[in-house]
Amino acid sequence: QVELVESGGGSVQTGDSLRLSCVASGRAFIPYAMGWFRQVPGKERVLVASVSWGGGVIDYADSVKGRFTLSRDNAKNTVYLQMNNLKPEDTAVYYCASTLQAYMSHKNERAYDVWGQGTQVTVSS
Repeated sequence: QVELVESGGGSVQTGDSLRLSCVASGRAFIPYAMGWFRQVPGKERVLVASVSWGGGVIDYADSVKGRFTLSRDNAKNTVYLQMNNLKPEDTAVYYCASTLQAYMSHKNERAYDVWGQGTQVTVSS
């Protein structure tokens, strides 16, 4: 059974940085796409960063481009989300996600069907 465990959330000030980590267990890390979503109360989860099943392609939502960096360490079965220059609008619960099926496109939000428990990120002004 696949399990994703996030860590690294917290409360910070505008302009600060945080790094989220997500460790996957229960299966091989490759070839499964990985993504970071975020959700605020009353709204749907939004994909903010994702990496292809092989790790060679990374994409970002426009709202985080230039500030967030996703990296993938296949040897450690871990993906990271480095978040710099945080803004109050980044406040959300952040979820790590993957797919049950191999070789799925990391850009397809509907393909993600394995979820971590979420970690809260709060940015105050």
